[in-house]
Amino acid sequence: MRIGQVPRVSWPALLAAGVLLHAAVTAQQPAALPAFRVERPIAPNGPGPRRLAVDVPLLAGANRDLGDLRLFDANAREIAYLLVKPSSEPAWKPATVLPVAPIDGDKLKQSGFEADLGEMPIVDRFRIDGLRPPFLKRVRLEGSGDRARWTLLVAEGTLFDLPDERLRQTELTFTAGPYRYLRVTWDDTNSARLAAPSAAAARLITNVVPLPPLTAKLSVERRPSEPGRSRYRVRLPGGHLPLVALEFDLGGGHVLRDAAVFEARLSGAEAVPVLLGSATLRRVVRDSLAASSLRVPIISPVEPQIDLVVDDGDNPPLDVRGVQAIFGDLPWIYFESDGTALSARYGNPSLSPPRYDLEAVRDSLRRDPVADAAWGEPHARSTEDNAAGAAPPLPTIGASLEPALFKYSRAIPPGDAGFIAVSLDAAALSHSAGTTAAFADVRVIDASARQVPYLVERASEPLSLDLRLEPVSPAPSWLAAQPARPSVYRLPWPFDRLPSPRLVLTTSARIFQRTITVGLAREADRRHRDPWFEPLARVDWTHADQDHPASALTLTFPSVEARELFVLVEEGDNTPLPLTTARLLLPAYRLRLFRERDAALRLAYGRTDLAPPRYDLALLAPQLLGVAVTEVAAGAEEPSRPDAAAATLVSSRVFWGVLGAAVLVLLVMIARLLKKPT
Repeated sequence: MRIGQVPRVSWPALLAAGVLLHAAVTAQQPAALPAFRVERPIAPNGPGPRRLAVDVPLLAGANRDLGDLRLFDANAREIAYLLVKPSSEPAWKPATVLPVAPIDGDKLKQSGFEADLGEMPIVDRFRIDGLRPPFLKRVRLEGSGDRARWTLLVAEGTLFDLPDERLRQTELTFTAGPYRYLRVTWDDTNSARLAAPSAAAARLITNVVPLPPLTAKLSVERRPSEPGRSRYRVRLPGGHLPLVALEFDLGGGHVLRDAAVFEARLSGAEAVPVLLGSATLRRVVRDSLAASSLRVPIISPVEPQIDLVVDDGDNPPLDVRGVQAIFGDLPWIYFESDGTALSARYGNPSLSPPRYDLEAVRDSLRRDPVADAAWGEPHARSTEDNAAGAAPPLPTIGASLEPALFKYSRAIPPGDAGFIAVSLDAAALSHSAGTTAAFADVRVIDASARQVPYLVERASEPLSLDLRLEPVSPAPSWLAAQPARPSVYRLPWPFDRLPSPRLVLTTSARIFQRTITVGLAREADRRHRDPWFEPLARVDWTHADQDHPASALTLTFPSVEARELFVLVEEGDNTPLPLTTARLLLPAYRLRLFRERDAALRLAYGRTDLAPPRYDLALLAPQLLGVAVTEVAAGAEEPSRPDAAAATLVSSRVFWGVLGAAVLVLLVMIARLLKKPT
């Protein structure tokens, strides 16, 4: 090739060179970081290996498996970490029991024993075996390495074994530490002395000292319920939490109640209550000491709210002062620090768990000492990231429907974007297709007449309505056929066709025996010459305890098409029984859906030509279950105008088109008739 001659380069070579150049430039640029909803500072508290506890804010904001958690340094470089599971099988070391002389005084009576482990391991729990039941004792526990200097481990504990009450607690838990000797001191002020136990043992910590069990205080709200039961709504910090139990703080004295925990789970096309766990709450109080078992084991819930149902029997409602969530064994976060501050980011459902080269040291983590790091307060990274994370990945709009074709519609209040739950009240249950038709005609429609997909949820608690009892005097004519003259009360019924109604009556009387009948007044027909009474439910109501109020009476009967019912009380030769209140219980349903910000939505129902809606429930349900929802009440029921509905059957364009065509046909026919010869 001559000097100055331009070489010939083929197009494939140029293309390849361009691709290589683009790859080189791209490799020099940092990769774009994924969006996270939450960011939290981390204080390593020094250089070296560090341990960070998994806490409630992290569990509530991250993915279920914590796979979206990422650690970054001050330069936004990703820091490797490991999730380390705790040891699953603890070991117990038996101890030699050493007697201690009791103390007898005017104000102090104590006895106890010491336990020698033979060496000084790290222990965090002490168990006493072989004490003869029954007993209920207050106890103090101390630890020592030389039997001369003692450390207070448990200032005031309670141990008990009551076989008749099925209550047993013979372990004391304390902060882990190295101890050879453990000293137990019984308080014998109000109870007899106990003989020395036949055995005792301490739980060994053979690797990294475990973190204390994670717990969280929960908010609890009393909900409507039927007689003999108390219902409570318990709100959790988030959905998909690894809970194993709920522990209750109860007021009062002795307790013996059955309790059950429910949450909504998808079953077919609707969400129904599913049992998470049940137990008997027990507490025995003796001489200011309490032996109790107030924990209900549960399977891990999906929802951020669960329902508690307590069977009160003949007792007053349970005094629930608080509820505590008990988490299962959780992993801890291991990372290696240079001492500078770090940050954690999480809240991205699209991320999968990372894999780092740090996996090579996993097997040695349980043998090496690891210091603790500390969390800072979480905060949202940005409004845009939060909105992107909150938006559902599924379309929120369905097919179009004409709102005027529905007999009834109700406004759904606008608000912030997010998931909402719209309760169906008695009017909606009555005027819609109802439960028997799976709410076939119920739709949520936006301002553009498009459907908004929803999920039907059946609540565990009933829908409660207060009713009014009106004494009827003089006796109605249809009572002529009754063998006795009972007391008659008119019961205005709120709506026709209410599903599975239950009527609850209460009285202030305490000694009585009456027969209660609920029914309808019917007009004369082919089978009845005069007006007559049709009974729907009949039950005997008896109470014979002057010291306690009578339990409420519940009557169950089928759905009726009537606007008033009658309650008959057969008094016999007694004074009229005072009926104080009447309450109607119905099955409760609500609709879960995603509401766009400030969207103008309407709840519509009242058609007979629609089949149940078919949304992508298999895809939609995971987005609606397991996230926090805002409960919203629909506005007042608004009947549609008949003229508006009729006008929408045929649009104005079609109407004028058809009319024009009809006129044209008439003109053609007239012209043809005029052309015919006479």
